[in-house]
Amino acid sequence: MTNCLTALFGGTFDPIHYGHLLPAVALAKEVKLSHISLLPNHIPPHKPQPEASTHQRIEMLKLAIEDKPILSIDLREIVQARLDRPSYTIETLQAWRQENGTQQGLAFILGQDSLLSLPTWNNWQTLLKYCHLLICRRPGYAKTTNDTQLKAWINQHQTHDIHDLHQNASGFIYFANTPLEDISATEIRDRISQQQSCESLLPPKVWQYIQAEHLYGA
Repeated sequence: MTNCLTALFGGTFDPIHYGHLLPAVALAKEVKLSHISLLPNHIPPHKPQPEASTHQRIEMLKLAIEDKPILSIDLREIVQARLDRPSYTIETLQAWRQENGTQQGLAFILGQDSLLSLPTWNNWQTLLKYCHLLICRRPGYAKTTNDTQLKAWINQHQTHDIHDLHQNASGFIYFANTPLEDISATEIRDRISQQQSCESLLPPKVWQYIQAEHLYGA
């Protein structure tokens, strides 16, 4: 079993901001990830459709990670856009595992909010067949769930030891001690539409791009 652990971090990224970037970089350091691929969604099944175009979201991602070599962009769900249907995480993870073989350590990064919504996901109980789950804390979301099925599933697979993540290709849930960044894309879009500055909430080049493209009412 290889000790090299790589991760996917999915999201709408509409726009990418420090609430995505700072926890991702901190998580990489905490659990010794070799790499994180940002995975922009095409048609997210559980969220409103993005305001920025696919091209604009990708351009913002490129600008945001220019100085972060540990991060890259995985466009597989965008490329599959011609199927014109929602992108299901389980299908993405199945394909990703097939590409990497059975021994490679793979992880999927989730926010606490997404973890609590897992029972609404397609085939959610099979996610751990293909990867580990790394959970980042989110302000305002409960640390526990009242869903007995989800709670039992978490208890069965949770680990506090990062060695489990490196010594096994998949199968564990790890709750990270990443920084609580109280930033949301919804808040950013609302602030911009009200002509308020968001300069401190996202990378300078992303902020400049939003202004140049007149995104979100800028």
